[in-house]
Amino acid sequence: MLENLLMIMMIIGALGVLSQWIAWRTRLPAIVVMAIVGLLAGPVFGIINPEADLGDLYGPLISIAVGIILFEGSLNLDFREIKGMRKPVFRIVTVGAFLAWIFGSLAAHYVAGLSWAVAFVIGGIFIVTGPTVILPLLRQAKLKPRAAAILKWEGIVVDPFGALLAVFSFEFIKFLTIETVTFDAVIMFLLASILAGIIGAAFGYGIGWSFERGLVPEFLKSPVVLVTVIMAFALSDFIMHETGLLAVTVMGMTIANMHISAITDMRHFKENISILLISVIFIMLTASLDRETLLSIFDLNIMLFILMMLFIIRPLTIFLSTMGTNLEFREKLLVGWIAPRGIVALTVSAYFANVLIDAGFQDAEILTSLTFGLVFGTVLAHGFSIGWLSRKLGLSTDTKDGVLFVGSNKFSANFAKALQDLGVPVIITDASSSRLTHATKAEVPYEHEEILSEQMEYQLDMTPYDYMLSVTEYDSYNTLVSATFKPEYGKEHLFQLPLQTNEGDQLSEVSRHISGTVLFDGQVTWTSLNEKINDGFIFEKATITESNTYDDFLNDRSEEDVILAIVRQSGSVNFFTPENNLTAEPGDQIISLAKPE
Repeated sequence: MLENLLMIMMIIGALGVLSQWIAWRTRLPAIVVMAIVGLLAGPVFGIINPEADLGDLYGPLISIAVGIILFEGSLNLDFREIKGMRKPVFRIVTVGAFLAWIFGSLAAHYVAGLSWAVAFVIGGIFIVTGPTVILPLLRQAKLKPRAAAILKWEGIVVDPFGALLAVFSFEFIKFLTIETVTFDAVIMFLLASILAGIIGAAFGYGIGWSFERGLVPEFLKSPVVLVTVIMAFALSDFIMHETGLLAVTVMGMTIANMHISAITDMRHFKENISILLISVIFIMLTASLDRETLLSIFDLNIMLFILMMLFIIRPLTIFLSTMGTNLEFREKLLVGWIAPRGIVALTVSAYFANVLIDAGFQDAEILTSLTFGLVFGTVLAHGFSIGWLSRKLGLSTDTKDGVLFVGSNKFSANFAKALQDLGVPVIITDASSSRLTHATKAEVPYEHEEILSEQMEYQLDMTPYDYMLSVTEYDSYNTLVSATFKPEYGKEHLFQLPLQTNEGDQLSEVSRHISGTVLFDGQVTWTSLNEKINDGFIFEKATITESNTYDDFLNDRSEEDVILAIVRQSGSVNFFTPENNLTAEPGDQIISLAKPE
């Protein structure tokens, strides 16, 4: 039994990670790939059936994983992020959520044919979007900050309230229809929800307070946070089912707004866990479907309900709830379209399907099919359309690879200018206003801020910039920047100048495990590059053609020239390093620091 269980968990984990890798390679929405892989492994080929294979472990594993994912998402809910947008965000997560519940319940009754009791329960569940589907889409679509912040906040904040609305609806239905149930049960639900919020706030404050005072050593911080999240979730859920989601959300928001110094490391650790958990859970849920449930999704009433939720209820909810706010029409249009449902909707509806059937509401049998239909419909529709629609509405950042330079000097300013002239989005950051005069003179965008400062993520949207180049004169600082941003960018997108051993910051060896990829030929340093510019070297842009090939370019250049980068015809950018062996095709443009003829 144990061997079979280990094998099943191994297969689920491998399929989840494989799905993420395929999504990365193909640039498809990860959630779509995971859904397809899960269906192929489960109902199509019958390789696994996690619900049957894992038995009693299935429900608790999913519940705890959803709690951790929701906590990780709520760690990003710093109120500074929505400065100037609090009114629309507040309206969407309150008035919008209420309208979505009412309209969704009406559609479930009149279109899907559910009884009023079941309709109001499922209407509450369907107000959720959730970080498990929203965050992967936001990463891939590269939305501008305002639209991205609204969708993120809605997805994370409304997630626990969808589950709570379903619980409230069920308790109220029992009060109205079952004689033995009194109004005390409804009051107990409200008190349990308040208590869950208090538990989350207390645990969050306790973590932040103990971390800031050094009561927890660095090596124990991540384990302590993980265990505390599970404790908060389990304790609240023990008091009242489904309130654990509220507790972990409040806990994450409390920590996020305490602005503790350890939050960045905590966020990176939790994000890595969340990516794994999202992959595994989605595989588990889709692979556990049976073929009958899958085929029943194509029932006419279910399909009409899904279309109504997509094209009428969601847009209507957003437009009504944001009336009188500063949201632009195009932002309302995008937010009114994007509302994919995910893991929370699936898990909560599966729980209530059984509970409602046991309570005598037989029409609840179609809840699983209805929920999976809405999840697949929204994931596919929104996963494939968010990029296209955001670009059409002008709400996505430039699709070309962007470059963020850390450190302003003659070399970085002129290199950024050369890239900008070829249509590449660039920006230079530096904490020194005097050094930024180089960026000002070159007429390239800049940010007067310390890149390692906590305030930086609120001052500058880094979404448009796929690459970070640390090009200051200090080797240790370049390495520190690379190490700090490695979890976000990955080493293949982080570059720094080769180490120099002359005056200034003396470093002869720095571990490759904490540094960025070394730029150019591995020999030129900050000093030599800036000296070349002082000696009259210029930034040349050569276009490769059928008649002027890359080999011709290499043969014509001087030995003192430094080849810097290739800007591809597609808009992507490749930087030369000692390890790579780049070649250029016709239409590509090469930037080099060349000795004038």
